Amino acid sequence: MSMAKISAVDLTREDQAHLIHPLHHPADHVEPQIWVKGEGAIMRDVNGREFIDGLGGLWNVNVGHGRKELARAAEEQMSTLAYCSSYTGSSNIPAIQLAKRLSEIAYPSLNTVYFTSGGAESNESAFKTARFYWKAKGKPDKVKIISRYYAYHGVTLAAMSATGMPKYWTMFEPRVPNFVHIDPPYQYYFDKAKEGETIGQAAARLLEEAILREGPDTVAAFIAEPVQGAGGVIVPPDDYFPRVREICSKYDVLFIADEVITGFGRTGKWFALTHWNVEPDIMSFAKGVTSGYLPLGGIMVSDEVRDVLQSVPPDKRWMHAYTYSGHPTCCAVALKNLEIIEKEGLVERAAVAGERLLNGLKTLYDFKAVGEVRGLGLMAAVELVADRETKKQFAPSEKVGERVRQEMFKRGLFTRVRDDVICLAPPLVTTDEQIDRIVQIIRESIEAVVPGKA
Repeated sequence: MSMAKISAVDLTREDQAHLIHPLHHPADHVEPQIWVKGEGAIMRDVNGREFIDGLGGLWNVNVGHGRKELARAAEEQMSTLAYCSSYTGSSNIPAIQLAKRLSEIAYPSLNTVYFTSGGAESNESAFKTARFYWKAKGKPDKVKIISRYYAYHGVTLAAMSATGMPKYWTMFEPRVPNFVHIDPPYQYYFDKAKEGETIGQAAARLLEEAILREGPDTVAAFIAEPVQGAGGVIVPPDDYFPRVREICSKYDVLFIADEVITGFGRTGKWFALTHWNVEPDIMSFAKGVTSGYLPLGGIMVSDEVRDVLQSVPPDKRWMHAYTYSGHPTCCAVALKNLEIIEKEGLVERAAVAGERLLNGLKTLYDFKAVGEVRGLGLMAAVELVADRETKKQFAPSEKVGERVRQEMFKRGLFTRVRDDVICLAPPLVTTDEQIDRIVQIIRESIEAVVPGKA
């Protein structure tokens, strides 16, 4: 039966009968959106209604929907060699070429790549690599991973244990041991600065205190998103990551940058730590590497980590693997995707469009319920509060954020809300007119739910 002959009602019934969705609960899937087409920053549902894709798929459709160049790249590679093993002793041309290309655009000290299928696998690989590194260096007790609250690093068991949002833990505990959480530099709410300290200095101090509390000889790595995405687009102060880098180096703790969301132009740089002239020891990536057209992720490791990994005897080798590591079709699509980003200047476009978006969102401060507007590149957030002066939050029972999301949806904007934080990350090809329309829809939606003017 062709798609055109299946009604939306029938599709919904079959979906509910046969699919388990991420973050699944049937109460939230009574009237699901069934998407059938995308072009640029626009998505169309099965009923023919069009929406601005306010989150770029799931923070990943950087070059926009409907790119036939990527479909052709996949077809050409599938017709030639769809899949082969990349286990030691085998390789393929697209994986080799993509690894080389990534070494050219990533941080200077990161020149070696291991491919995965997505972000959670990438972070699992980063954790295992950090432990491997210290064992190979004769420090087998360095196994702990320090992460931050509001962090999202995936929801496989170890990645979930690093993720700093308890709602992801509740029904799956106990968590994997040896994961430690500290407060992030959530500037709007941060209250742990001592006299004379900036927020960045204070938040970095919490990392140093955690390392000392746990014992430096037990801590393998610190993992952080340069901008925390799913936790609410939390942008750090400029002095935070330079100090974090110093602390990690001081105590022999590897710094893992989770650039799954922030990579490949999202923040106006190829990779986000460039904003602060900082380099990690390991970087995890996924999402934007193919703009979501095929599943692909990976880690890049520093030359120092690579040299240690390659120095061990064969019986101590890096016994880590995924069937789809270095998948030739995924790598071919990634190569074409990176070519599009570079050719069309989308990294620079993200910076310019992001500034337009942020300036537009700042006009929402004329609502009393808008506590903070923040962003970097084409990542932005609007935090809604019950009282701007005291930063008092709305009662969860009021479901303010969800009600605003529904109003945005009615007006043709599809995005996510974390509690009462409206999160935005539209495709890097989003036009100025679409950026302005996003702002207008949010304005109208706040007016409909919490209309008081400041």
